[in-house]
Amino acid sequence: MGIFDGIMICSDLDGTLLRNDRTLSEENWEAIRYFQREGGIFTFVTGRPSYHAEALYSMILPNAPIGCFNGGGIYDFTKGSYLYLNELPRSVLELIAYVEQELPHVGILIATPERICGIRSNPISEEIFGRAKNPIRLSDYRSFDQPIAKIVFCEDNMEIMAELIERLQAHPMSDQFDFIRSEEFLYEILPKNSNKGVVLSKLCEILKLDPSKTVAVGDYNNDVAMIREAALGIAVKNAVPEARAVADVVTVSNEEHAIARIISDLESGALQFPCS
Repeated sequence: MGIFDGIMICSDLDGTLLRNDRTLSEENWEAIRYFQREGGIFTFVTGRPSYHAEALYSMILPNAPIGCFNGGGIYDFTKGSYLYLNELPRSVLELIAYVEQELPHVGILIATPERICGIRSNPISEEIFGRAKNPIRLSDYRSFDQPIAKIVFCEDNMEIMAELIERLQAHPMSDQFDFIRSEEFLYEILPKNSNKGVVLSKLCEILKLDPSKTVAVGDYNNDVAMIREAALGIAVKNAVPEARAVADVVTVSNEEHAIARIISDLESGALQFPCS
């Protein structure tokens, strides 16, 4: 029996588990190994597609499936398959056409379960496209017939980003989808009822874990649902106000080995689960 038996930690990646240079500190790596040896389940839940997370999986070594697509999927690297995948309806293509016409500078990407598809380029979308596995460019997305996990709009001009968000949220079709700001320069369309909190709940079902022993850690708007869903929701010190506001606890920043601190505090009793 280990001291962390039955406890699952679900962590965001960028700005949470990873440092600002997107590396994993030795302190966090060692703490995760200790947590797992003592019976704990550690995994990450990310906005990345599963195929963008393979190298991170090999570095972090979760002992559970990962959450991907900002809550739209659960991928098991040991089986090489999705355990859960929520797909967008074909009507989402109308919103792509709307943004393409009304906001000509916004980069547009389609994420399928298998690859990234480029629709329109700008510097941000090209960065994402360039690090993708087997990316393709679509000359005619209107006839695209593959499953769609999410749509990603890319824009580094904050005035244009604000206009994009306002226009999409006011669109007559907006109630068919969920929307999330996953990074400062990214705004995404997700299937209805897709969020990181859904992944945490489904992982409990898949792994037959007690939800009252779950920990979620994050820093950004797309982590809010997961922080809320967990029995113990934690925001890192560098988190946006929206994440801090819903957290049970605010811990140290991602530059201060936040996951290692959380595991240490769980062991010492400085962090405790709420009484059920």
